[in-house]
Amino acid sequence: MQKPSIPKGTRDFGQLEMARRNYIFDTIKSVFSLYGFQQIETPAMENIGTLMGKYGEEGDKLLFRIQNSGEKAALAPEKGLRYDLTVPFARYVVQHRDELQFPFKRFQIQPVWRADRPQKGRYREFYQCDVDVIGSDSLIGELELIRIVEEVYRRLGIRVCLHINNRKVLAGIAEVIGAPDKIVDITVAIDKLDKIGVEAVNAELIERGLTQEAVDALQPILNLSGATADKLAALKTILVSSEIGLKGVAELEEVFSLVEATTSSPDEKAEERFSIELDLCLARGLNYYTGAIFEVKALDAQIGSITGGGRYDNLTGIFGLPNVSGVGISFGADRIYDVLNELDLYPKALLSSTRILFATFGAEELKYALKWAKELRAAGIAVEVYPEPAKMKKQMGYADAKQIPFVAIVGSDEMELNKVMLKNMVSGEQELVDLENLKNRILL
Repeated sequence: MQKPSIPKGTRDFGQLEMARRNYIFDTIKSVFSLYGFQQIETPAMENIGTLMGKYGEEGDKLLFRIQNSGEKAALAPEKGLRYDLTVPFARYVVQHRDELQFPFKRFQIQPVWRADRPQKGRYREFYQCDVDVIGSDSLIGELELIRIVEEVYRRLGIRVCLHINNRKVLAGIAEVIGAPDKIVDITVAIDKLDKIGVEAVNAELIERGLTQEAVDALQPILNLSGATADKLAALKTILVSSEIGLKGVAELEEVFSLVEATTSSPDEKAEERFSIELDLCLARGLNYYTGAIFEVKALDAQIGSITGGGRYDNLTGIFGLPNVSGVGISFGADRIYDVLNELDLYPKALLSSTRILFATFGAEELKYALKWAKELRAAGIAVEVYPEPAKMKKQMGYADAKQIPFVAIVGSDEMELNKVMLKNMVSGEQELVDLENLKNRILL
C-alpha cells in the first residue's frame, strides 16, 4: 500500500486554511480594485525561452523544467513552470498590445514554482499577488504601490516597514568604487546582507572578482545611517561623479516627496502600523529591475520579506516592444498567511459562510426543512440542511464545529405551527419564528 504524501515544499489546504487564504486574497483584491487595477491570468507553464535569463544566474537555477509535455521534443520548445508573474506579464503585454489601453494597470493572483530548498517561509509552490502598471515613466506608479501596501496591511492588521532603494543608486555605487562591470555581482551579494552578515557578503564579493579596495570602498556607503534626508544628502556627495547614481537619488527624493505630500495629518497610531525606510543594502537580485526597488517586512514576525517589487524600464524589449517602463509589486500570500497565523490576526468567525443549519428529528421534518432552505437560498442566505435526522447533539456539534451562527430546529410541534425553533449559537437564546421572521433575524 502506498503511503499518501505530497512533494516537499508544497502544502494541502483544508477548509479552515482556504477560508483564511480567501480572506487574504479578497482583502488584497479589494485594495487593488480601489486603484483601478484589473485582473488577468496567464498559463502555469511558459516556453523556457520566455523565462531564462530574466532572474539572474541564481534564479535560472531555480526554474522547474517540464520534462514531458506530450509533444515531440524536436518539434516543440522546452517548457517550464513560471518563476514569477512579472515576466509572463511582460510577455502578455507584448502579445496583446493592440488590445490594451496604456498605461495598463493589471493585477494577477496565481501560483508560481521555484526549485528551492524548502524551509520556514520558503516553499516550492506558492501564490503571488502581483499588481503592476506598465506604459508610464511617472513615479506616481511608485507612490500608488506604496499606498496599496499601506492599505493592505492596515486591513490585515499587520505592522510593516517598507524598505526602498533604487537600482540606479546601486549602479552609481558600483561606478564610484571602480567596479561598474560588477553591478550584478554586487547586487546579488549585498541582497543577502541581512541573511548571512557583512563578513560573508564581503567574502562573496571577493569571490565574485571585486578587488579588496573596491570592497573596502563599499563599506561606508552600506553603513550610512540617520534620517532619510541625511542619507540622500550624503549620497549626493558620494555619487557626485556618477550621472546614473545621481538620477537614482533624484528619483528617491521625488518618491519620498510624493509620500509626504499625500500623508494626512500626523497620526501616531498610523506611524506605528506603517513606516518607510531608505535601505541602501536592499538590492533585490532580479536582473530586470532598473529603478525603485521595494521590500516589505513584518515588524512582529521573523519571516523575511512578505512583499517585494520594483521598476523595470525595458522588460518588454526582449519580447519585441522596447522602451516601455513599468513598476510592480508582489504580495507573498503564503508568507502573509504564516504571519497572520503566528500573530492570530484572522477574524474570529471566518470558517463558514453558512448562516443557518436546519436540524431535524425525522424524515417528514427533513422534507419540511428542505422547503424552508429553498426559500432562504432564494433570498440570498447561505443554508445547510443536516442530511439525516441524527441525534440532536451530533447535529448541534456539526454547527458548532463549522461556526454556523444559527440552527433552525424542526420537530413535529414546529411543523404544526408552521414555524421553526431558532437557536442563536453564540448567545444560546431560542425562539419560535415563522419564515419571514427567520429571514429578518438571520439578515440582521
